[in-house]
Amino acid sequence: MTERMMTLAAVEHLCLRALMAAGASEANAAAVARSTMLAERDGIRSHGLLYVPIYAEHVRCGKVDGVARPLVSEPRPGAVTVDAATGFAHPAIDAGWDRFIAAARKNGVAAMTVFNSYNCGVLGHHAGRIAEAGLLGLCTTHAPASIAPPGGRVPVIGTNPFALGVPDGEGEAALVLDQSASVVAKSEILLRSREGRAIEPGWALDAAGKPTLDPAEALKGSMLPAGGHKGFGAGLLVEILASCLSGAVLSKDASPFSGSAGGPPKTGQCFIALDPSAFSGGFPHQVAALIDAIAAQDGARLPGGRRQAARQRTEREGVTVDAALIERIEAFLH
Repeated sequence: MTERMMTLAAVEHLCLRALMAAGASEANAAAVARSTMLAERDGIRSHGLLYVPIYAEHVRCGKVDGVARPLVSEPRPGAVTVDAATGFAHPAIDAGWDRFIAAARKNGVAAMTVFNSYNCGVLGHHAGRIAEAGLLGLCTTHAPASIAPPGGRVPVIGTNPFALGVPDGEGEAALVLDQSASVVAKSEILLRSREGRAIEPGWALDAAGKPTLDPAEALKGSMLPAGGHKGFGAGLLVEILASCLSGAVLSKDASPFSGSAGGPPKTGQCFIALDPSAFSGGFPHQVAALIDAIAAQDGARLPGGRRQAARQRTEREGVTVDAALIERIEAFLH
């Protein structure tokens, strides 16, 4: 496999150009391009440039409205809702962001829901953004169904991640926890399917409900929840917030994030922000003590540690990208 080195700025620019060439507006494309760059920066390849051909194809086929204009409402104090209008999630989130953060600071707590939406990229980046605003953030997003309930074989919820962004009291994130209800993100299985690599034991079942190492069979079957029934419960919690509360379609009724069939997924997100100062004056000190207790142990690693290490490396050196992937993206420019 031939690889090419790219700067993070080049990654962002390539994504921007490809999405605009596919038919997205500059503002919408820019929001997605930044998210793509951040994923590559943090070493999360499954949410980086790998997804750009899918994004571009979905704009072209109408699965995503590339020129959608999100509609923001504030039905009550502390409640912000955004209709993504079947466009990308990123510009919809941006559209409601300032009102959401302002409401949390004024009221001590606020929530923003997004519906008629799409894949929002790395959820932890949104949680980290809340933390950088000095707020404690809990973010949820659901996805097309890929996890069957314990004892069943028909998927009813998605990988449904949640992310927690914890402020350090100085304008940065002290900690970002980002995990899905499944053992591994579905995009990781998609990545291995495209690279012709087997998946790991315990990741997924085939359509008959049997364990499989074949990523293609896994994509036809069901992802396995992390921690068995407890992981399914966590995914169900996310489903209630990101789908039911937001007014988005249920995961079981959402069209896939990959492929061109099914029309817009119309999924949703739910973000909750709390101002620690409204509840406790000692929050930053408590968080620092907790983190120190973890970091002081030999071999212990804080959540997000690998992403932070990848971030420092890629900001310095850039990222390596499969040349064939770059060619697939550049094909949208012609």
